[in-house]
Amino acid sequence: MIRLRPPSVLLLVLLLTACGRETADGGPPTAVVVTTTVVQPQPWSDTIEALGTARANESVLITAKVTETVVRVNFEDGDEVEAGDVLVDLSGKAELAGLEEAAAAYREARQQYERQRELAERKLISAGQLDTQRAAMESARARLDATRARLADRVITAPFAGVLGFRQVSPGTLVTPGTTITSLDDISVIKLDFTIPETYLSAVAPGQTVRARSAAWPEREFEGRVATVESRVDPVTRAVTVRAELPNPDRLLRPGMLLTLRLFQPERQALVVPEIAVTQVARDAHVFRVREDGTVEQVPVTLGARRAGEVEVAAGLSAGDRIVVDGVVKLRPGMRVAEANPEPAAAG
Repeated sequence: MIRLRPPSVLLLVLLLTACGRETADGGPPTAVVVTTTVVQPQPWSDTIEALGTARANESVLITAKVTETVVRVNFEDGDEVEAGDVLVDLSGKAELAGLEEAAAAYREARQQYERQRELAERKLISAGQLDTQRAAMESARARLDATRARLADRVITAPFAGVLGFRQVSPGTLVTPGTTITSLDDISVIKLDFTIPETYLSAVAPGQTVRARSAAWPEREFEGRVATVESRVDPVTRAVTVRAELPNPDRLLRPGMLLTLRLFQPERQALVVPEIAVTQVARDAHVFRVREDGTVEQVPVTLGARRAGEVEVAAGLSAGDRIVVDGVVKLRPGMRVAEANPEPAAAG
């Protein structure tokens, strides 16, 4: 058996390493096939994510104003109504009789006034008598108007267009002031209230785009605009409430729903790279940049905001740099790379 001396073993290792760096025919090292891209500025919009509660554009509980018996209910659960539609008729027999009495008293007082006015023009009665009769006529007219107002309280109408909730009364029900008859919600537009930390207060303004999603409609995205920013910051949570308005023509969103939303800030230009091009080690991030000679160098980068599959590079790269996108796991600084799908040469 032949034993090699230690210097000979070291020499053998060096020779094997040198052979591994060359191809079989003694040429340069084989290039690693990768996919690259050129970094260029792109439109970028920062987003703020939050949770919001849906509210109706207008919402009210329809209640009775007087103590009376329900005569007729003119709606069903969930009906859509217009402003002024009659919802419930209450019994008003006594008020109808009072209306006729007040109307008769007013007609009599007006006739007396017309007669005395003619006599006053011919100087047959004094002006004081005419003034007394005028006051009596106006008093009768006021009583007539008051009776009409009380009678109007027996007819309950919709104050605005919207969707009714469940009805809480039936014909024959005795209602009192404050008794709930039903609810009415205008959901053609949904008000979405959400809170954001006060640190984002300078980044929010009316008119910004909001996109929201609901668990009930996962395939739909609802777009709206910021309408108002609360004038006060909560001293306990250090958060401010923002209200957005979302058009709801299909009536899919309902008051009380929980929605996830993204608030988009005005667009700006940023250097954006695919996330798979970035290698993250603890807090350090770097990419492989391709030099002019076809070799790569490892470049540390500072990352910014992220979105689906992409990340903003705040520092470390410049527009026009070519970086490796696919194949970074098999690269080391100084390696030579080749494009997997090179661009075809221009004809002629």
